[in-house]
Amino acid sequence: MQAEKSPFVSVIMPARNEADKIGLTIKSLIENKPEEIGEAEIVVVDDASNDETSEEAKKAGATKVVKLSRHRGKGSALRFGVEGARGEILLFIDADLGETAKSLWQILKPIIDDEADMTIAAPPPDPEGGGFGFVKRFSAWAIKTLAGFEPKAPLSGQRALKRSLLKQIRIANGYAVETAMTIDALKAGFRVKEVPIVFGHRTLGKSWRGFIHRAKQFWDIFWAVLLRLLKR
Repeated sequence: MQAEKSPFVSVIMPARNEADKIGLTIKSLIENKPEEIGEAEIVVVDDASNDETSEEAKKAGATKVVKLSRHRGKGSALRFGVEGARGEILLFIDADLGETAKSLWQILKPIIDDEADMTIAAPPPDPEGGGFGFVKRFSAWAIKTLAGFEPKAPLSGQRALKRSLLKQIRIANGYAVETAMTIDALKAGFRVKEVPIVFGHRTLGKSWRGFIHRAKQFWDIFWAVLLRLLKR
């Protein structure tokens, strides 16, 4: 009996000023792709970087690199990536994972086995890498309140999903992408599953840049959540 063909997978990688990390991230994915995954492509969307992000992505072996003419934010970059991708299954991965990106292939299995419509990589807690956890707690509260799901990694950008899911929900703008996507997918009746995965990415910690980043993140998530609360 002939084995069932694995669905085509498109890795969508939004990136902005990640020239120092994106090459290793892409190489780690390519060199460690499991045989059972079958065909896959890596689509990089360079969100108007000021460095050599696009060039490093091409050198590392990205299938397709799209450079946006102006900075649009993560949500828009993901939408551009999805439009240019061919896969039945989409794997969203941040560009700064470096060597740890190799573990992200694992979150595809529940999708391929039709046990979930979207999976989210849930890393172990990193007590030293982040801030005080306020944005994470707010996001988790919003997801539980609006969709009845208690996430361990509400802000994780590493996730796999069926393309059919995006026919019913829209990728949000800015830093609300992950929170809004989880809420909207659950409310639309899709199966969402978190998968414990060890990976690491760039953290800003308790620096002034970190606090500014988290303030922007909270602002975007707050308005996305408010909009959804008003529609209940």
